[in-house]
Amino acid sequence: MKWLLFALCLLPFAGMAQKTDSSYANWYYQDRMKLYNQLNDQPADILFLGNSITERGEWQELLPGRKVANRGIGGDNTFGVLARLDGVIQQQPKKIFLLIGINDIGRSLPTEVSLNNYRRILTRLTQGLPKTKIIVQCVLPLNEAKLPYAYLKGKAHMVKAMNEGIVKLAEEFSLTYLNLHELFADEKGELKADYTKDGIHLLPGAYVDWVNWLKTKKQL
Repeated sequence: MKWLLFALCLLPFAGMAQKTDSSYANWYYQDRMKLYNQLNDQPADILFLGNSITERGEWQELLPGRKVANRGIGGDNTFGVLARLDGVIQQQPKKIFLLIGINDIGRSLPTEVSLNNYRRILTRLTQGLPKTKIIVQCVLPLNEAKLPYAYLKGKAHMVKAMNEGIVKLAEEFSLTYLNLHELFADEKGELKADYTKDGIHLLPGAYVDWVNWLKTKKQL
């Protein structure tokens, strides 16, 4: 009887434990990887690494005359980036712009899990590409009023926590950290309305401002 009462007392806590969703290799990821794996022999001076926010940038046209590789994959997370670093290292880029994390937040992954992945990503890149300049970019802000995605609403605090961890990792690895909120955030700390239609992704014109901002920061 005592054992039964003890078990019943534990029942409310049983549902609190959540399994970490580490999946990433959906059909879209796999299709992009088939493409990227065919391009990894092409040298790149600059490589942009991340999710859909990176993938949607027309970096080759924005940086004419430069050897640019776009390694963004829509929907990707820190697990997915970690799994595809061999191809990034194979290209031996001179410079990498890293931006990842918002899809981890969308899944409500524990921040410490994402930051542990982030640490592993930076360890792998710095060891595999000792001569490459790795530029760590913060997770972009969200615009709550424009967000149609319920899974991202009310998560500005998670963006803040993620970025606090990312800046510490950049310092730990002695890497350049760029606070993109300087460009993309409004006075309330949200993604500027003129830069987005859905509160998370950037409109095409925003990428022009992004590149120009990177140039003012002497990163391009």
